Amino acid sequence: MASLSTQPSKKAIRTPGGGGSNSGSQGGTRNSSGQTVKFARRTSSGRYVSLSREDLDMSGELSGDYMNYTVHIPPTPDNQPMDTSVAAKAEEQYVSNSLFTGGFNSVTRAHLMDKVIESEVSHPQMAGAKGSACSMPACDGKVMKDERGADVTPCDCRFKICRDCFLDAQKDTGLCPGCKEPYKNGDYDDDVPDFSSGALSLPAPDDSKGDRRNMSMMKRNQTGEFDHNKWLFETKGTYGYGNAYWPQDDMYGDDGNDGFQGGMIESNDKPWKPLSRRIPIPQGIISPYRLLVAIRFVVLGFFLAWRITHPNEDAIWLWFMSICCEVWFAFSWILDQIPKLCPINRSTDLEVLREKFDMPSPSNPTGRSDLPGVDMFVSTADPEKEPPLVTANTILSILAADYPVEKLACYISDDGGALLTFEAMAEAASFADLWVPFCRKHDIEPRNPETYFTLKGDPTKNKLRSDFVKDRRRVKREYDEFKVRINGLPDSIRRRSEAFNAREEMKMLKHMRETQNAGDALEPIKVQKATWMADGTHWPGTWAVSAREHSKGDHAGILQVMLKPPSSDPLMGGADDDKFLDFTDVDIRLPMFVYMSREKRPGYDHNKKAGAMNALVRASAILSNGSFILNLDCDHYIFNCRAIREGMCFMMDRGGEDICYIQFPQRFEGIDPSDRYANHNTVFFDGNMRALDGVQGPVYVGTGCMFRRFALYGFDPPQPDKLLAPNNNKAAADAETQTILTATDFDPELDVNLLPKRFGNSTMLSESIPVAEFQGRPLADHPAVKFGRPPGALRVPREPLDAATVAESVSVISCWYEDKTEWGDRVGWIYGSVTEDVVTGYRMHNRGWRSVYCITKRDAFRGSAPINLTDRLHQVLRWATGSVEIFFSRNNAFLATRKLKLLQRLAYLNVGIYPFTSMFLIVYCFLPALSLFSGQFIVQNLDVKFLIYLLLITLCLIGLAILEVKWSGVGLEQWWRNEQFWLISGTSAHLAAVVQGLLKVIAGIEISFTLTAKSGGEDNDDIYADLYLVKWTSLMIPPIVIAMVNIIAVAFAFSRTVYSTVPAWSKFIGGTFFSFWVLAHLYPFAKGLMGRRGKTPTIVFVWSGLIAITISLLWVAINPSTGATTEVVGGGTTFTFP
Repeated sequence: MASLSTQPSKKAIRTPGGGGSNSGSQGGTRNSSGQTVKFARRTSSGRYVSLSREDLDMSGELSGDYMNYTVHIPPTPDNQPMDTSVAAKAEEQYVSNSLFTGGFNSVTRAHLMDKVIESEVSHPQMAGAKGSACSMPACDGKVMKDERGADVTPCDCRFKICRDCFLDAQKDTGLCPGCKEPYKNGDYDDDVPDFSSGALSLPAPDDSKGDRRNMSMMKRNQTGEFDHNKWLFETKGTYGYGNAYWPQDDMYGDDGNDGFQGGMIESNDKPWKPLSRRIPIPQGIISPYRLLVAIRFVVLGFFLAWRITHPNEDAIWLWFMSICCEVWFAFSWILDQIPKLCPINRSTDLEVLREKFDMPSPSNPTGRSDLPGVDMFVSTADPEKEPPLVTANTILSILAADYPVEKLACYISDDGGALLTFEAMAEAASFADLWVPFCRKHDIEPRNPETYFTLKGDPTKNKLRSDFVKDRRRVKREYDEFKVRINGLPDSIRRRSEAFNAREEMKMLKHMRETQNAGDALEPIKVQKATWMADGTHWPGTWAVSAREHSKGDHAGILQVMLKPPSSDPLMGGADDDKFLDFTDVDIRLPMFVYMSREKRPGYDHNKKAGAMNALVRASAILSNGSFILNLDCDHYIFNCRAIREGMCFMMDRGGEDICYIQFPQRFEGIDPSDRYANHNTVFFDGNMRALDGVQGPVYVGTGCMFRRFALYGFDPPQPDKLLAPNNNKAAADAETQTILTATDFDPELDVNLLPKRFGNSTMLSESIPVAEFQGRPLADHPAVKFGRPPGALRVPREPLDAATVAESVSVISCWYEDKTEWGDRVGWIYGSVTEDVVTGYRMHNRGWRSVYCITKRDAFRGSAPINLTDRLHQVLRWATGSVEIFFSRNNAFLATRKLKLLQRLAYLNVGIYPFTSMFLIVYCFLPALSLFSGQFIVQNLDVKFLIYLLLITLCLIGLAILEVKWSGVGLEQWWRNEQFWLISGTSAHLAAVVQGLLKVIAGIEISFTLTAKSGGEDNDDIYADLYLVKWTSLMIPPIVIAMVNIIAVAFAFSRTVYSTVPAWSKFIGGTFFSFWVLAHLYPFAKGLMGRRGKTPTIVFVWSGLIAITISLLWVAINPSTGATTEVVGGGTTFTFP
């Protein structure tokens, strides 16, 4: 029976974030924000034309003159519902080939892209992959594909048909257009779990729960409100990679060996092994180190007491300035030194990790991984300053990482919304089809192609396969062609856009000629200079010529699934003639890869990198919901393909449930051999951070960090004493592992009705939170694991992406989503500072979480650093300004809770205070010159006690440096470079940071920074060209003045002492020693000002010396010393030489 409805269609209500109207067409797809999802193809003029008859919602397009007809036809033998397996594959393919856009006051659209880049793509997971054409007349659609890229034909006759035509055939007659036979059901469902294999399966949730989770944008409960009680207390369904419920034995069939109980027995039968170990520093090194710290502390106390009680009456002003500086230096040294008292080392056991999570067993014969999901975040903002080739290499190193493919997802945030970045990422996804299997086949390391192909040494070392040389040569050639395509993208996009814009101009001119009278003058044609994509449609992001809704600060949200999620089981390759490589027995699957550019609109604060990272957190929670997040800058790549596994050893180990993040050290490439400006910063990364690891954990430094997603959501760590109190040990173990923790268990202040206020109004985002918490727990294979999960819970295949899921991920990256929520205040990356990384880590530590420092034998990640002096000073200026902001904010460690340990509190205090040392340091650097000019010294006389104190302090400093080098592994040269740059930055960038911070606090002047360019200098033949490039900045003025004044002061004091009848050599030597101490620290700065070797004319040095001598002699003539003998000759002053 059929029913006919003739009500007029209604315009979809577009709201910025509230629950919009549910009126309109029945066929629309609505998200939790009341938005309409439309599937369309954009024409060359930018108009949307419907493609999907199944998902089309015309409520926002048709006028009131049209009617909506809904025909309901009951199932018959000739009209059966679409097979679920074919439907899921068709839906996933349709989604992965669509570019989703949306945002403020606009509908969410899915634009089907037949072509993503100019070149052909073949990998079946990639958007725009080539495929067979539909055999239906007048249809240019693509045939559905399986995991290998083979055509999916729903009929035995193998008639090729696209998704839309298949839906039409199903609805019309139910007959195959090829053989005219009815479609059969159930023949294509290859996703049925195999219970006979013994693999651990999970209880399937009822349809209502599954539909509500997957289609939360289309189906709501009767009241339209989100059921918070169900989120808090009913998490027994299957979500994402696993299950948030400990199943009972009778839920797995009749055979007890197939259930969890058998798996737990098998796990407990094996001897428990730790995944990581804490290695203390040898007592022969750490005990003398601590003793020297105590001795130096006592000596400093006596020294300062002596200095205060013995002022220099002849130069009280000089004495007062020096004593103020020395007191502050002592305080600063304590803040820096005390947190270093507990350094530790750590080690991991990757073999034990593999045995626990990846080994085949009776309950897991296929060897599916039980590791949790990891979402990789890469952020970029400007393709001109952050070259797309560098970013593409970072993406390729992530896609080739040694981690279960189905558990890994890569996201890139393009804050500039540039088509250049979009197409470069599409090219990278296409090249990954060859690069990733090549890396797996030959165990390539590192898996950044640019770095790998430029390595010095024998590439065949430790390679056993006979076809390695042939494969490497072929891949090298393909990579060179890949680089040429990347480098040619700007010109390709420009020429393409010019051609399409010229075509549009001709169309408009032709239209005007046809519509106007013959005698009328034609008005000048104004055509927007749009930027066009490869498929001949407008780019929804930033145009090369900015226009309304197409600029860096004003464009729609964009999301494209470049590589759709892979299948759960390995997909082995073969001898592919197209690739000329034999990938037999090599897994050719690729991790999920998503391009995202969040929506930006005028009037909204986008919060720079922190806002982009929070948008990634929300979008990834809906699409993949990895329990852990690892973020990298676009110029940092994976150097150790097993780095993720190294970090997982800590997260999945006993006690790992209270670890909020794993920080890896930053290592850099392209640094000059002498490391002139201390770019490696090894004293901090190998000294300070290693020491903090023995307290509460290292600080977060912005990149190379693996987060626990649940900790990013602003929750406190689990506390056993407050959560559970069972009566006996066995009951305790059972209760602690089987209890499903809720949000109120971690945060008593969080009421069930406050979830939208904290996390926003996305239903799917809220539902993903307890799933991420459960999947991030360690295995419950040891009594000390208080909050574990059952082995095998994460081996369940993930569900394919559907249109509603992707559309809602577009909704959560809109500019209005964070309004009236706690994103950036308590949840996610914290706003309000240019160093959002330090503040984010501080908030987690302040809630009681701890972090771990993971130093791997092979560097986990490597990146680039600015080797130019000006760029380096601007980088340090940004860091120091953020520290000043922290000091004047509520994130000051003085205001921390009791959950922050004492030594950790001192470390964070030092982070906020260290820039203020510059005020005292710059005064102290002038003191030697003032002493030489005035003929006075900071003390009345060079007393024996003063010299003894000075000697003891110096010896303690040398002893501490040697011992610190021992336990940290830092070289003496690196330690000295760090000391030099500490003074250079302290007298330049840190001083400017203090001034800027005070201006922001007092006058409210906002601070803005620009990205540091990551490209090389003009001299492409010299990788260190930037090192010799002199770029003037006002930050150079204070160090230049300090150096010149000290040089002149030494020359002047020498002249005066030589000409004096009673030379005060002791004061001259004391002042000169301190002046040379200052000048020795400024030596790298002076080399930076000289530019390239040999380019500074010798005459410059000659004239500099002559000018210094002349000024010194003039000073002596104007202000001679009291000991000199003078006589007047003809009204002038002359000198009598001694």
